[in-house]
Amino acid sequence: MSKTMSLNELTLSDARDKLRAKEITATELTEACLSAIEAGNDALKAYLVVTADKALEQAKKSDERLAANAKDARALEGIPLGIKDLFCTDGVRTTAGSHILGNFEPPYESTVTQNLWDAGAVMLGKLNMDEFAMGSSTETSYYGQTVNPWRAKDSDENLVPGGSSGGSSSAVAAGLCLGATASDTGGSIRQPAAFTGTVGIKPTYGRCSRYGMVAFASSLDQAGPITRSIKDAALMLQAMASYDLKDSTSVDRPLPDLEKALTQKFKGLKIGVPKEYRVDGMSKEIEALWEKGIDIYRQAGAEIVDISLPHTKAALPAYYIVAPAEASSNLARYDGVRYGLRADGRDIVDMYEETRSHGFGAEVKRRILIGTYVLSAGYYDAYYLKAQKVRSLIKRDFDDAFETVDVVLTPTTPTPAFGLGSKKDADPVEMYLNDIFTVTVNMAGLPGLSVPGGLSAEGLPLGLQLIGKPFDEATVLRAGQVIEDAVGRMPIPGAWWAAEAATPSGNAKNKAEAADTAPEKKAKKKK
Repeated sequence: MSKTMSLNELTLSDARDKLRAKEITATELTEACLSAIEAGNDALKAYLVVTADKALEQAKKSDERLAANAKDARALEGIPLGIKDLFCTDGVRTTAGSHILGNFEPPYESTVTQNLWDAGAVMLGKLNMDEFAMGSSTETSYYGQTVNPWRAKDSDENLVPGGSSGGSSSAVAAGLCLGATASDTGGSIRQPAAFTGTVGIKPTYGRCSRYGMVAFASSLDQAGPITRSIKDAALMLQAMASYDLKDSTSVDRPLPDLEKALTQKFKGLKIGVPKEYRVDGMSKEIEALWEKGIDIYRQAGAEIVDISLPHTKAALPAYYIVAPAEASSNLARYDGVRYGLRADGRDIVDMYEETRSHGFGAEVKRRILIGTYVLSAGYYDAYYLKAQKVRSLIKRDFDDAFETVDVVLTPTTPTPAFGLGSKKDADPVEMYLNDIFTVTVNMAGLPGLSVPGGLSAEGLPLGLQLIGKPFDEATVLRAGQVIEDAVGRMPIPGAWWAAEAATPSGNAKNKAEAADTAPEKKAKKKK
């Protein structure tokens, strides 16, 4: 492989160092990523929009700054990133994976992405996702299903990349960007990271601004990065996070130097292991992975402490009351009047109904109906209020645990990645169970990290999850570094997606699938 074509495989931190040493240019790095996207995106469907001209323009400006004085380079100068299609980008289509947003082009920039551009990052394009972030497999996007670049041994079955940030995890794992923004409402950063052998961190609620993020559940949503290494996650989160007056839930709390924190002493930390996470039906592989993580920490000099989080079992049902309730409220704004899709109707009420019927997918409709039901008169106290009380108890469980431990260690997911379409006809609850280990973190507003911990018997990546104290991302990342140092990074064995996309049959198949997601001709769109 040539020098240019291999640049997209660099970690973000290695690329930063090479740029500052003038061993490579931002333009070369960006062109390598764009070439990788051109070769592989038809097969993976990670990107919905590729902003090549914008990327090359930003890269050129970074090269000029680096050439003038590399010491003046900003934190992410010249680093090409992918942006989850949940973050509004000024003048660039933002759909949240939904038909109802159609060709919506925001006239403003989200705070998180503006922070990245201010840090010198380069925008490659917008990444696919489950519609309105509602899903665990990136199969609910109106614009096609994203594919995991990993495959099981001796198999050509396409696997899901996790969700809702599946486009982000797939692109990072396959080298279609050096890092990507993502969002996490119940595990949507950590679960796809676990499925693709990447690193994903959900920071403390309020650490990253939600301004300019398309809302799903406002008290749970939080932005974060998906990257190839712990150091990369630290660098990206450092740039993404900020206090923001435009977000009333943003917290004015200083963020320490996360890269520097990775080098601090680890020995003596107390690692909590919650007995309630040993759920019925957990595979022996996941149990073995967890024990492996415990052993790694024991050998690193940490103290292993058995803890109890007694309300863990109530977390998933409570989450699937709180999140849909907030979604039903947030998604009420999509009515065909102001922006996005507008379907024809006999009168304004009929237009509302037709627009929402055509514009929302099945999973989004399901959650709107659930949310509206639990907020309705007569059921509010029985469901929503009770779920909020459970949420308080979950938070208290963690508060009690953190009086004796520094970090909590659990698996990230109950299984490795599963086949694309394999759960199509299953009970929706079966899909919701993918979040069983991750939703507690969102309910309590805590930082959570998924780091690759090993491979399954079929050769698929498995993730270990670390949960930290509020606003203690530094310790969580430092603990993650211990796992990464012991296990190593997980490169994918072979770039099948590039070879498959080059075949005539592959191209024909991709074009046919693209045609299936074309917008309905009878619907009118408004910006």
